[in-house]
Amino acid sequence: MSLKAVTVISGDTLVLRGRTGPQGQSPKERILHLADVAAPRMGNQTREDEPWAFESRDFLRALAVGKEISFTSTHSFPSNDDVTRDFGTAEIGGVDVASEMLKNGWGKVKESKRDPSEDDIRKRDIEAEAKAAGKGLWNSHGPQARVVHQTMPTDSQAFVSEWKGKSIDALVEQVRDGSTLRVRLLMPDGEHQIVNIALAGVRCARTSPKQGEPSEPWAEEAKFFTESRLLQRSVRVIILSLPTSTATPFQAGANSAPPPASIFIGSVLHPAGNVAEHLVAAGLARVVDWHAGMLAAGGGMERLRAAEKVAKEKRACLYANVPTASASITQSNGTANGSARVFDGTVIRVWSGDQISVIDKESGKERRLQLSSTKGPKLSDPKQAYYAQEAREFLRKKLVGKHVKVTIDFIRPRDGEYDERECATVRYGNQSSNIAEQLVEKGLASVVRHRRDDEDRSSDYDKLMAAEQAAVAETRGIHSGKEQPAVRPPVNISESGARATTFVNGFKRQGKVSAVVEYVASGSRFKLFLPKDNQSLTLVLNGIRAPRTARNPSERSEPFGQEAADFATRRYMQRDVEFEVDTVDKSGGFIGTLWLKSENVAISLVKEGLASVHSFSADGLSWSTQLYAAELWENYDEEAEKAAQAPPAEDDPGCLKSEYLDVIISDVRAENGFSFSVQILNTEGIATLEKLMHDFSLHHRVAHPAPPNFVPKAGDLVSAKFSDGSWYRARIRRASPIKKEAEVTFIDYGNQDSVSFSNIRPLDPKFRSLPCFVRLVASESEYHADAVQRFRQLCEGRKLVANIDYKEGATLHLRLIDPNDPVATQDPLACINADLLREGLASIDRKGCKYLGAYPHVMSKLQTAVAEAKRDRAGMFEFGDVEEDE
Repeated sequence: MSLKAVTVISGDTLVLRGRTGPQGQSPKERILHLADVAAPRMGNQTREDEPWAFESRDFLRALAVGKEISFTSTHSFPSNDDVTRDFGTAEIGGVDVASEMLKNGWGKVKESKRDPSEDDIRKRDIEAEAKAAGKGLWNSHGPQARVVHQTMPTDSQAFVSEWKGKSIDALVEQVRDGSTLRVRLLMPDGEHQIVNIALAGVRCARTSPKQGEPSEPWAEEAKFFTESRLLQRSVRVIILSLPTSTATPFQAGANSAPPPASIFIGSVLHPAGNVAEHLVAAGLARVVDWHAGMLAAGGGMERLRAAEKVAKEKRACLYANVPTASASITQSNGTANGSARVFDGTVIRVWSGDQISVIDKESGKERRLQLSSTKGPKLSDPKQAYYAQEAREFLRKKLVGKHVKVTIDFIRPRDGEYDERECATVRYGNQSSNIAEQLVEKGLASVVRHRRDDEDRSSDYDKLMAAEQAAVAETRGIHSGKEQPAVRPPVNISESGARATTFVNGFKRQGKVSAVVEYVASGSRFKLFLPKDNQSLTLVLNGIRAPRTARNPSERSEPFGQEAADFATRRYMQRDVEFEVDTVDKSGGFIGTLWLKSENVAISLVKEGLASVHSFSADGLSWSTQLYAAELWENYDEEAEKAAQAPPAEDDPGCLKSEYLDVIISDVRAENGFSFSVQILNTEGIATLEKLMHDFSLHHRVAHPAPPNFVPKAGDLVSAKFSDGSWYRARIRRASPIKKEAEVTFIDYGNQDSVSFSNIRPLDPKFRSLPCFVRLVASESEYHADAVQRFRQLCEGRKLVANIDYKEGATLHLRLIDPNDPVATQDPLACINADLLREGLASIDRKGCKYLGAYPHVMSKLQTAVAEAKRDRAGMFEFGDVEEDE
């Protein structure tokens, strides 16, 4: 008879197994005792190993396990466990197993009372040869001393801490079910440690512990799968963790020491691979979500998910009836309940530590989102209130006003008092960081435990679990177990007029005060929170009047009242702002000015046509001129605008002949307005500049004293001595007779310096007629810093081509062209001017550039760029059309 050896009990006993049944049934086992041979017995929890027992067994294990055994049974014994026990002989590939054991000294011939046969005499001779050679049991030095720990380590936490993540050689002694093994760790110091291992990342169906009772579906198949591949095979074991899942946040005693463990979680690696992945791919194991943190470092969880996907596609075994993804998400057309499933947007509000509102970039619709598979702390729970505020503030600082990419993972249906909610993964920044993962990693949220077959979960669920495990390990946030102080509600200093009045002088002395917009009551009425002082107040914008909004369903809003409130909510809600206080009204509302960065909120509302100037209060403001200028939208003349953009007559001198110059942007200045300098690189220009500098140098070799009582004034052209000791042409920017010094711009090179009056002379008339080689162009932008930074990236220090579109006295109006831009080679109208417009970092200066009508094609190009910026909500168009019409 021929069977396969699956395990070796000792040096003289094997467990054999037949082939799989026709219906896939696990084959029955039988035990074979080698006739006339005795070997040392292995120990257990009640007795120690006999000398040489492990070596004897290991020799037979290496010889027989996994191979076909041809055996002859001389006689059988009855058994109580339905396992046949035979005495007989066995051969592997024609080699007698008993003879091999005797030949290598790992067995002894049993004493027999019967007359010896030829086979008995042969075995005695083989034994005698091994004994004479000192092999195996006959080694004169005796067996190697070792300690075998048959039970789990007493201090399981210390054992895991010492060996976590390290690879240990081992033998699989027993397979209890498909994912639970008993292994012998061959420790580096020679000791043997018997431990129970649960395969990391997976769980198989449980087999019945009692004979006659049914096992869970697919349990026997999973056990057979693992046994046939791992039982008594040499493997490597990596211990990863104790079997304690993530503690529930705020759970009492969450940080107490765990009891001694009866099993470890780890990976068992065979030379052919990780059996856990093969189990999942075959549909015989399910992925354990909370193990994601243990397997995150080596990409183990990603491989398990890939195997799970294969099993689901095949609908193999445990995955035969797996449900499909939520029907509310349509993968094919990329929509969720009629809206885009994946979209870009801007966060306008944070509701809690796990809910935000986002404006869809394409539709302009506000969508309230729940972070997928994430649960924030509850503000209503005193134990969680502190972390609830921390989580909300973390989201506010990271997301409000920022561009995000949203992927709707599923839609949570309406359930009782809970509305239907879109659950999404939200990414932000250049690294596309998952904000939910960052929340969980900081201990400011926990991960929802989904049902086993629940496919409605975050697309980054495993990463969330890994982040939570890291937070638990580092005892961060809600996992720290620390008692946080009770959250104190902010003090409302706008409670009454009398109370508010006591704070006015203090606010006036402070000037601009930092705050956060907590609520928008109307276009011009805001509730602000002062984090530093834990105070809240009502601020009414000075100098304007915005239409009122309805306070309850029975009231009606004034015309454009809701629009003004919506604009203010989307643009300023929960943003970091600054405010100044002018006075207080009788109800306790502070009247003053509100800034978002450098943007005056009142002016923005007026520009949008959502507020009007209140003359009585506006006239006393230092910025009243800007406020009245912003109100010019009321007198906008569309026909006049069209006329200004109409092409001029052919004899109109505004249109200049194309004149292209090679230039380098040598100096970009953001102080006192935006300006830059250019150096002309054409041969004629350089030659003229060199001649000018030569003549100018000869002129100043002779001392020219300043005229008596000479005081330079702003705008004067002068000769000024630079720090290198040479004289150059310059223009006075500002002068201080008290300090007797002036700030000048050296017009031929573009740099600036402060020069004392003693080093300044009037410019000789013969040098006034020569051309200036630097032209300064002033500009202002709402997004000034971003615009200057972008201009520097595109232009500063680079060789460009400039076309002079207009000459305004000493100022040149230029179109800048990048010769290395492939678009410029195809489109003659492509220019850096249009690029800045397209990025929302500049606007068309229709009033300052009256000649624009002379260039209809250029104007069309610029207008197209502005339209693209508005469509993409780029730069200053982030929250709508805020283009200045100066």
